Amino acid sequence: MLNRKFIGQVFDPLVVEIEKGQLKFFAKATGADDPIYTDECAAKAAGYRALPAPPTFGFTLGLAKADPFDLYTKIGVDMTKALHGEQQFEYLEPICAGDTITLQDKVANIFEKKGGALEFVTIRTSAKNQNNTLVAKMVRTIVVRNA
Repeated sequence: MLNRKFIGQVFDPLVVEIEKGQLKFFAKATGADDPIYTDECAAKAAGYRALPAPPTFGFTLGLAKADPFDLYTKIGVDMTKALHGEQQFEYLEPICAGDTITLQDKVANIFEKKGGALEFVTIRTSAKNQNNTLVAKMVRTIVVRNA
């Protein structure tokens, strides 16, 4: 059983600097072929201050630390039994090259189904830029197989 005392807990913030090389690599890897993701002139012509982050890039931000799964291990998740269940993104402002993004994770819920054979952990993440503007809200859910 996962430790439900973590429901509602907010974890230490993570600060990530957004580099244009990261954005270009992610765009290529995900097939985002719109030139706004790789050409600074095209991005500026489209109204961005710099290269914007492609869709779903926000997911990668939480991986920018030594142990990107430490939150789950604190809760008691055996990562060999974990599956990615769901991911949601709500972008409120563009994330662009040169931004400094601060991520704040909160355990929104831990619950079970099938008599505890499956447990679910839902994490809500807020992302603010260097101006303390909320730029994105993300939700991710993992499933832990206990049977």
